[in-house]
Amino acid sequence: MNYVYILKCSDGTLYTGYTNDLKNRLMVHNSGKGAKYTRGRLPVEIVYSEAFETKSEATKREYYIKQLSRAEKLKLIGERKSKRVV
Repeated sequence: MNYVYILKCSDGTLYTGYTNDLKNRLMVHNSGKGAKYTRGRLPVEIVYSEAFETKSEATKREYYIKQLSRAEKLKLIGERKSKRVV
């Protein structure tokens, strides 16, 4: 699977990325070896993710999400949380 994810950084900012291994990518970010943006904002946590069959689908969605405003990203995160089934 291929994933698009949004991280919440320790300073409250959001970071959007793509990976094919979500668990490992989170560990890489939190080890300080991830994206330059997140290195000074540790720890980070995944607050949103979507799964896709192809890398192409995931990277297109990543680009789309990166174009959203912070408010729109927070709305997206909130919508996903409200749809989770316990």
